[in-house]
Amino acid sequence: MRSKVCGMTSVDQVMQLDDAGVEFAGFIFYPKSPRYAFRFMPRPEIKKIRGKGINKVGVFVNADVDELLQTVDDCGLYLVQLHGDETPRYCERVSNYVSVIKAFRLREDDNVLWKIKDYQDIADMFMFDTAGVGYGGTGKKFNWDILKQLNIQKPFFLSGGIGPDDVDALSEFMQDPVAKDLFSVDLNSRFEISPGVKDMDQVRNFVKAIKELK
Repeated sequence: MRSKVCGMTSVDQVMQLDDAGVEFAGFIFYPKSPRYAFRFMPRPEIKKIRGKGINKVGVFVNADVDELLQTVDDCGLYLVQLHGDETPRYCERVSNYVSVIKAFRLREDDNVLWKIKDYQDIADMFMFDTAGVGYGGTGKKFNWDILKQLNIQKPFFLSGGIGPDDVDALSEFMQDPVAKDLFSVDLNSRFEISPGVKDMDQVRNFVKAIKELK
């Protein structure tokens, strides 16, 4: 099982993620977020980050396309995660330049297949997160049952309030047919000491545990 840790704000912690076997480090480029990357690190510092296996993901919310692509270049991003109300046309413009994860914030009564259908041939991957008032994370888990038995037909990230005590829940989820497309879990606030500062012991223990899941 792969993992992504989002909301990174220090080079040192990103390198610790790399050593822990985390595959993706998320940097939030949404100025309203308390984990806004440029509040903590300048562009050249982010660009210099290199690891054995870590890939840098930029998280954007309804950003200007040209500014987004400039940030991709300036920071050496491997993937972008579009976490706002980006249209299929917007996603297509971005995907012509860099691989795209399109995020969907899900509610209990959502028709998931309907929500993703117009992005199926455009986005490289999907992310399923918990719906909230704004665009940021809620720290709460959505009901994973709404994904069960679905054929997503696209690699997806599972997000939304995943915490250190969710190994067994993930193990159960992985037994469902939908998990054939589960690409990675996405971790953030429930592994933090404060916004943007991760509890690295919790991250290491969790990542080690989920890598052993079948």
